[in-house]
Amino acid sequence: MAFHCALSNEIPEEPVISPHSGAIFEKRLILKYLDENKVDPICGKELTADELIAVRTAQIVKPKPPSASSIPALLKSLQDEWDAFVLHGFNMRQQLHTTRQELSYALYQHDAACRVIARLTKELTAARDALATLKPKSSTSVINNQTPMANNDMNENNQDNDQNRMDDDTNSGLRNDVIEKISNKAAILTAERKKRCKTIPVDLTKPEEISQFKTISSQTGLHSVSMPGIVALDICPSDSNKMITGGNDHNAVIYDRNSEQIVTVLKGHGKKVNNVIYHSNQSNVITGSPDAQIRVWSVPESKTLQIIHAHESPVTSISLHATGDYLLSTSNDEKWSFSDINTGKVLIKVGDQTANHSLTTAKFHPDGLIFGTGTSDSLIKIWDLKERSNLANFPGHTGAISAMSFSENGYYLATSAEDSLIKLWDLRKLKNFKTITLEEGYQIKDLCFDHTGNYLAIAGTDIRVYISKQWEMIKTFEDHVGIVTSARFGHNSTFICSVSMDRSLKIYSSHN
Repeated sequence: MAFHCALSNEIPEEPVISPHSGAIFEKRLILKYLDENKVDPICGKELTADELIAVRTAQIVKPKPPSASSIPALLKSLQDEWDAFVLHGFNMRQQLHTTRQELSYALYQHDAACRVIARLTKELTAARDALATLKPKSSTSVINNQTPMANNDMNENNQDNDQNRMDDDTNSGLRNDVIEKISNKAAILTAERKKRCKTIPVDLTKPEEISQFKTISSQTGLHSVSMPGIVALDICPSDSNKMITGGNDHNAVIYDRNSEQIVTVLKGHGKKVNNVIYHSNQSNVITGSPDAQIRVWSVPESKTLQIIHAHESPVTSISLHATGDYLLSTSNDEKWSFSDINTGKVLIKVGDQTANHSLTTAKFHPDGLIFGTGTSDSLIKIWDLKERSNLANFPGHTGAISAMSFSENGYYLATSAEDSLIKLWDLRKLKNFKTITLEEGYQIKDLCFDHTGNYLAIAGTDIRVYISKQWEMIKTFEDHVGIVTSARFGHNSTFICSVSMDRSLKIYSSHN
């Protein structure tokens, strides 16, 4: 059995053993190593030449020392150089091993530090959000007179004064001029709808065409990666190429479908933007947030025109009146408000004295004289705007109401809740005439009729499109990898768009 030197990995001529590591070395190599390092090269313990234990082997008779000019002398010189090289290589391997260990330790430390920083940042953000909810809301807003909706300049003192007078004003009911305005608009819309609903528009996309829709566009770069999730969507009624999305990153994004470009990013909310409306004038959008603020924005200027302080708790929904001048909003404070978006003033604020529950959603009827609200205790309520009175209640759901949508025909109302049911109500008979039962556990986040009332889109676990009257499903979209939070129809239902917690905006159509 041959021994091998732990330093050179060659058979030693004069083997010795270290008592600490038990390794065998060539004596001349270990002595040279000990002269420089004083430790066992294997285990790192202190080692002296006296501690080395010689191993008895067959004696090798060496030739007499040759002269320096002889070939044996050259070989001896090369041997010494080789020994030095072997020692250097061993030292380098040891240093490399030590460096790798130190690098690994440093990387683990860095990863742990990043995790701690991320956790502390998350806790700090949560603490700030909680503090912002508890603090009295600031009553300042930035008012500009560069769009039709901001005709008069207001300073912070005027805004504060309006806020202080809000409680008195909201108890006195709607002014006569407001009542006249919404009544005249309702009369016009009712007459137009009677003519329009007699026939289906020629350009409306047919059911068989919708059944062939597929994804033609998917945008994932609209909102922040660090706070993923798009929770709100709306399309401009007068130009379906313009869209607005609201995200968990506290921002609202204006997107152009034609150019596939972001037009502007609206920043100002302190929490996620969970409600968005694109005004038909194409210049303004409205956003709502759990920070208890409702903001009216100028798209060309990317600025806030009005901050409506209608609630003291998180805003749960907003709905624009048919006149385009007034806004309905609901909140966890158990009240609904009716506000003027041109002045930012709350006109009326009403709470339900018969129940103690938060309002989860609300939508105006197409005529604008009545509207519906959904509650956390599974009840749908129909209200008369002018009289501020509860006209009817629709029980039947289980769990909080998650969404509602009025059909353009003026007769149908679709509602959903945590019970995975879609209930359809006839407003003429005030009863439920159809219930669509989805799979158990199916999450419903949004409902939307198209502008003709012929199709109903359901957004949640996936996207489903139903045809009215027959109430049969004609298409399912399962392209999103996260919960779908909202869906909308394009003009004449030529396309459908949706947003999801997977941070994407998808557009479906039969052609690009």
